[in-house]
Amino acid sequence: MADTRIPPRVVLLDIEGTTLPVAFVHKVLFPYARKHLPALLAQHDNPVVQEALAQIAQAAPGVPPLEQLERWMAEDAKVAPLKSLQGLCWQQGYEKGELEAQLYPDVAPTLKAWKAVGLILAVYSSGSEAAQKLIYGYTAQGNLTSLFSAFFDLRVGGKKNAQSYRHILEQSGWQGQDVLFLSDVVAELDAAAQAGLRVCQIARPEDGTVAGTTHPVAQSLPQAGQMFGLPEGA
Repeated sequence: MADTRIPPRVVLLDIEGTTLPVAFVHKVLFPYARKHLPALLAQHDNPVVQEALAQIAQAAPGVPPLEQLERWMAEDAKVAPLKSLQGLCWQQGYEKGELEAQLYPDVAPTLKAWKAVGLILAVYSSGSEAAQKLIYGYTAQGNLTSLFSAFFDLRVGGKKNAQSYRHILEQSGWQGQDVLFLSDVVAELDAAAQAGLRVCQIARPEDGTVAGTTHPVAQSLPQAGQMFGLPEGA
């Protein structure tokens, strides 16, 4: 059991609903990808597209790729080929200046304050590593990717599976009691806690997140930091 008086050395962050409004993902990013996926699938010389098409064919034999992708999008499925193609769509959008991530106002100053005192910051999201880096690379507050030491995605496993968090610990060399995982989803926190991580739910009022009853709950990153002995942002 971790000594709660000792602050964590690592903060592992979810994105959607934690550092970025759910509305940005569902009302901006997803529609953008849906609009541009047909043209992207035509880029047969792109290795990302080639790999995704092969994965789709294996997962749904005989189903047209776009049709299967639309099904997955309707289900908000956390599957690798969809996430990689969405990430590629978003990359093109960010690079064209058509997309810019709108983080919660407390995020950038708090992460900078935590980084400044030596905390290790990392991301674990169902979005691909490339998509994660795009979100933090193209924000209204500038490029924040240098704040993070690691980016984890579905390659380590699903976020509601305790083994995924064990994989993160194995890959990073961190000890579970040294890591604080912040997410808005209780099932993800349950899995992380089962793997030995310290956890806190971020229940953003703006997103209407329902607070759970089994883990600490904060409404912002500064509030979570205060609960675990971390410095507040400027």
